[in-house]
Amino acid sequence: MLLPRHPRGSKLTERELLAQWTASPRGQALLNLESKELQRLLPDVFGRHVLQIGSWLGGTQLLSHAETLHRAVLGTVQGEGVGAVIEPGRLPLPEKSVDAVILPHTLEFNDSPHQVLREAARVLNDRGRLFLFGFSPWSLWALRRRLGGARNFATGARLYGAGRVSDWLQLLDFEIADLRRFGLGFPYLSPRSAGHPWSLANLLLPFTESYLLVARKRVLPVNLLGRTQRAQIRSLVGVAVPAAQRQGLDGGSESGS
Repeated sequence: MLLPRHPRGSKLTERELLAQWTASPRGQALLNLESKELQRLLPDVFGRHVLQIGSWLGGTQLLSHAETLHRAVLGTVQGEGVGAVIEPGRLPLPEKSVDAVILPHTLEFNDSPHQVLREAARVLNDRGRLFLFGFSPWSLWALRRRLGGARNFATGARLYGAGRVSDWLQLLDFEIADLRRFGLGFPYLSPRSAGHPWSLANLLLPFTESYLLVARKRVLPVNLLGRTQRAQIRSLVGVAVPAAQRQGLDGGSESGS
């Protein structure tokens, strides 16, 4: 079945290839991996709104573990579970209105990845968290794709390394909370974070197929400055005595003489 073209979006043939890859055993296995990663993290998101920006595998499956009052998929093409078709670089949402945003490979299918990140930063509130999935351009799978060996995946996807995306996020005042790497092929490593105890396997982490970046808004502390108090004059010797008291003391000394 052909997916309808986004009003400003990707090529129809590429979306058709992506739909075929989604239904493949490899696509379903990747969806399960990504869903398990979010299963650990989404229950810790408190608030009202969690949004997935971009169409990806499984419809609303990535959102299934969110415990907020509202969750929705704003997709780039019509599909199962898509609440609205939008342009990721121009979100129809007010500023600071969302508690968490999920970008499932959204940058890789958009011509303006920087603008997508800017819009995500704009709509996230001060406690907001960002969950971004990406494919590593250094994996063996990506190499096969460049050589034409992975024909069942959308050819229009552009892959960005986790380090590059982290730099973009830090420029937008995000703090990188975690970087998880995982994959289906070589190297056969279980999902692990950047802070995982070091071993020789860590040398192979950049070559894993996929990664998950977890970032949160960096909020600068606000110092409430109180009313400035006037400086008090301090006596050089002893304790300063008010003028009225000095007059009383002077008068008392004269009457006693």
